[in-house]
Amino acid sequence: MAKISKNQNLVGSWAFLIGVLLAVILGLIGDFSQTWTIVLVVVGLLVGLLNVVGSETNPFLMSGVSLIITSAFGGAVLANVPLVSNVLNSLLVIFVPATVIVAVKNVFSLAKD
Repeated sequence: MAKISKNQNLVGSWAFLIGVLLAVILGLIGDFSQTWTIVLVVVGLLVGLLNVVGSETNPFLMSGVSLIITSAFGGAVLANVPLVSNVLNSLLVIFVPATVIVAVKNVFSLAKD
């Protein structure tokens, strides 16, 4: 895999932290406007592109897939508890693009080797 500079890793780390906090806050206040959804997707793409490298790939994919499955089913099961359901759905908006990007990077890395 390509080497990631310290600045890129810092941006990815901050994107992850801000994204998760933003997703939780937006989930709690129930604001799912198109603008915020796009912001969360972009944050997820940044996390996938900049934050996960090398030996972090497999643990991130396992955790990401677990979180996606749990959030999807948990959001559906807990639909009667709007705060929890909203938070889980907003986390999905970040982790789906991040996990897809990391998985695609991993497949290209495997194909290259």
